[in-house]
Amino acid sequence: MQDRIDSAVADVWARLDAKSDRVVGLTSDLVRIPSVNPKFQDEPEAGREAQVQALIADELSGCDLAVSTFDALPGRPNLLAQTESVGNGERDLILCGHIDVVPVGDLREWSYGPFCGDVRNGRVLGRGTMDMKAGMACCVEALRVIREAGIALRGRVSLHSVVDEEAGGSGTKAMVRAGHLAPAAIIAEPGGDEIFISQGGLEWLRITIRGRQGHSAYRFTGMYPQPWQENPKAPPISAADLATRFLAALRDYEAANSRVKSHPMMPPGINHFGVGVVRIGAGLGEDGLPIIMSNPGIVPDVAVIDIDHKFMPHETSADIRADFEAFVSHFCATDPWLRENPIEVKWDLYDLHFPPMNTSADHELVKIVTARRASLGRPTALRGSIGVTDGAHYAVAGVQPIRYGPFGANQHAPDEWADVDSIRTTTKIFAASILDWCGVA
Repeated sequence: MQDRIDSAVADVWARLDAKSDRVVGLTSDLVRIPSVNPKFQDEPEAGREAQVQALIADELSGCDLAVSTFDALPGRPNLLAQTESVGNGERDLILCGHIDVVPVGDLREWSYGPFCGDVRNGRVLGRGTMDMKAGMACCVEALRVIREAGIALRGRVSLHSVVDEEAGGSGTKAMVRAGHLAPAAIIAEPGGDEIFISQGGLEWLRITIRGRQGHSAYRFTGMYPQPWQENPKAPPISAADLATRFLAALRDYEAANSRVKSHPMMPPGINHFGVGVVRIGAGLGEDGLPIIMSNPGIVPDVAVIDIDHKFMPHETSADIRADFEAFVSHFCATDPWLRENPIEVKWDLYDLHFPPMNTSADHELVKIVTARRASLGRPTALRGSIGVTDGAHYAVAGVQPIRYGPFGANQHAPDEWADVDSIRTTTKIFAASILDWCGVA
C-alpha cells in the first residue's frame, strides 16, 4: 500500500513541478475578484463572492468531481466539490478555505492596488492573498492534479469553499448543518513552517448595566446621600460609575483566570476579556444601546459593554459561561443597587461564537503533514493558534481539524502578500497528505 502511495505522490509532485505557475496564477485570479465580507462593507462591487465561487467551479470543471453551490446566507454561496463516495467514510478528508476578505482600509496606506494580484519579487500581492486565497488555490490545485493523474482514492475528499469566516463562520456552520463532515480536516489558513493543532474558543458577549437617570448636578447624591436632597428615595445612580467599577473588577478577574489556567500550545494570558466597545448614555433603545450619548448634563442610566473573550482549547463554552456569570453575580452582590438591578449578560453577540479546537499532536493527520514536510527538508513546529478559524465549527461536530497553509504577511493590514515558493510547497503537501490519508485504491 505505501509503495503505491509513494508512487502516486511522486507522480503528482512531478505534475505540480511541471505546472508550478498554475497555482500561483490561480491565486492572482482569486485575489483580483474583490470579495469583501458584506457585513463589513455592503457594496456589490466590493463583495463578489459568487464570482469567486464561479471561478473555482470553472477551475474544477472536467475533473470528474461533484460540484455544487448553496447559499449559506442570502446571496452568499458556499461551494462544495467532492470526489466519489467510497469505503465507510473512515478515510474521508475535508479541505476548507474561506473566500471572504476584510476591507482594504485606507488606500493611502497601500503601495500597490489592493486587488491587483500582481506577482513581484516572489510574492503575490493584494488583499486576501495570505488570508486566505493562496490557501484556497493550494486546495484547488492539489485536488485537481490528483484527478488529472487519474488516481483512485480509498476515501472521499471534499473541498469546502466557504463564506463569512471573517464575521463568525456562517459558511462552515452551514456545511456542518448540511452534514458535510469527515473524520479529519485541513483548514488552509496561513501557516508556513507551523502546523496549528489547537486554538482557543471565542465568545462575543454584551454587558448591560442599568442605573437611574437624573440631573448631573445631583449625581453625588446617589453616591453620598444627603438629608436635604430633593428625592431621597430615588437619587440618580450613574451607570458610568457602575461600569467603571465593573471594568476594574473584570481586570482582576481576567488576571486571576490567566494565573490559574494554561495550555501547552497557548501563550499565558490568551484567555483574556477584550473590552472592545463601551457605550454610556441615557435611555435604553430597542436596539439594546443608549439613546442619548451627547449630553453630559444627564446622569447616564445605561452602560453597554461589548467584550471579545478568548478561552483555552481544553475548556468548554458551558463552563466558561457559568464561571463568568458567577463572577458577575458576586460583583452585583457587593452593591445595594446592583443587588436589586443585576447586570445583564448576553452571549452570542452578533451570532458570533467559536468553539475551541484541540487536536492531539499524535493524530495521524498531524504526523502525515509533518512527515511530508520533512521529506522536502522543511522543519515543522506544532503550535496553538491565537486567532480563531473555521476549524472550531468542525471540531464541535466531531471532526479533527488542523490548520496549515502557505505563509505571507500583513493579513488584515495594508500591503498584504503571500509567498510564491510557500504556495507551491503547500500545494505539494496538500496533495501528498490527501494520498496518505485517503489511501490509493
